[in-house]
Amino acid sequence: MDATVIIVNVVGWVGMALLISAYALVTAGRLHGPGLTFQLMNLFGGGFLMLNSAYYGAWPSAALNLVWVVIGLVGLSRAWLRAATSAVVED
Repeated sequence: MDATVIIVNVVGWVGMALLISAYALVTAGRLHGPGLTFQLMNLFGGGFLMLNSAYYGAWPSAALNLVWVVIGLVGLSRAWLRAATSAVVED
């Protein structure tokens, strides 16, 4: 098996594990949905799965995960803005 295929497969499995773990942890009440950890898990999980899907030509899945990455970026931006706003208010 080609090293590239192995790397792409590992990246895909890690992405899947991140997304499933993030969802399970929020559902179990162990993570806060708008929190940094959840958003990063979704961002990287979606990005990793997007790479895996694109490599194998699974374009609908790649597109779905691109949207997932955008949602993660929006979530991170909002978290950053909340943190910046609360830091300004506290000063």
